[in-house]
Amino acid sequence: MSQQMHLTQLGWSGFFQQQLSLEQWQQGTLARVSAVHRSIIEVITADFKPLSLPILSNMTDLTVGDWILCDDQGHLLDVLQRFSLFSRKAAGNKAQLQLIAANIDTVFIVCALNNNFNLSRIERYLALAKEAAVEPVVVLSKADLCQDIEHALAQVAALDPMLMVVALNCLDEQSKSVLQPWCKPGKTVAVLGSSGVGKSSLINTLLGHEQLLTGNAREQDSRGRHTTTGRTLHLMADGGLLLDTPGMRELQLSDCEQGVEATFADVTSLVEQCRFSDCHHQTEPGCAVQAALADGTLSARRFNNYQKLLKEQAHNSATLAQRRQREKQLHRGYRSIINAAQQRKKGG
Repeated sequence: MSQQMHLTQLGWSGFFQQQLSLEQWQQGTLARVSAVHRSIIEVITADFKPLSLPILSNMTDLTVGDWILCDDQGHLLDVLQRFSLFSRKAAGNKAQLQLIAANIDTVFIVCALNNNFNLSRIERYLALAKEAAVEPVVVLSKADLCQDIEHALAQVAALDPMLMVVALNCLDEQSKSVLQPWCKPGKTVAVLGSSGVGKSSLINTLLGHEQLLTGNAREQDSRGRHTTTGRTLHLMADGGLLLDTPGMRELQLSDCEQGVEATFADVTSLVEQCRFSDCHHQTEPGCAVQAALADGTLSARRFNNYQKLLKEQAHNSATLAQRRQREKQLHRGYRSIINAAQQRKKGG
């Protein structure tokens, strides 16, 4: 099999091909990032051999799914432009952006059909996927434990008439055939979902072997234990690529306004119909949102979540921008101190 065919299996396409000169193509080694650790980056080359690169202080931020060009000694030469990128505000109080995954074609948003079933959480993941311009597929897991699957499917489908939704048992081998349309050779699928929804079980089923540890959910609240600790890229037997992400208890949105607006297209359409452009959607006359809430065509839960996610992403975006500005000011301050010290030394 040629190098080109091997690369295609790893997700290579014309989008990346056009970014390279003939000299780069002939002299460099192409590889895809399969895992990022604290001090090293693991990559897979065209011959499917693993390679490790040290993380250096001056190295650009990389994430799983990135395509890179390196030399024969494993030194990073270039990072190719991404066609999609998942990111979020780092968990906790840190004002920094955390890269999740790059160059993803489809994301499986896994939600369990138990006490963990939450439409607002699904909307949060949908906003993340739409901001990244990645096709979302909602996978309702633990269907064998649900008494009314059709009702759950209808609830999720009502969020977006174009949204693909499937219900399955992650431990059932039939899951492979249900999800096969998105797992074709050369396509990269990411799996997102909170802890305990069956992500690891689904990944093990799709891979055909016990790649990941699995942990049972706590019966009292259907919450799971973290069983995956890092994002990793796996090659499926049928040729597709599968990217796992750890369970995210805190998925904060940032720079995600377009994703939120796209996820709540029905709400944004109502907002545009309000009599006043600065309508707060409370007691103003001619408010289309309040009219829809009153006649039941818009649920209070959905509208409240829309407002919540918009405010959250705006706050986090502003926080990140403020931190970047402070860092620039500090850098300029350090440079002026160093320059002044050098001038004094020269004068002495």
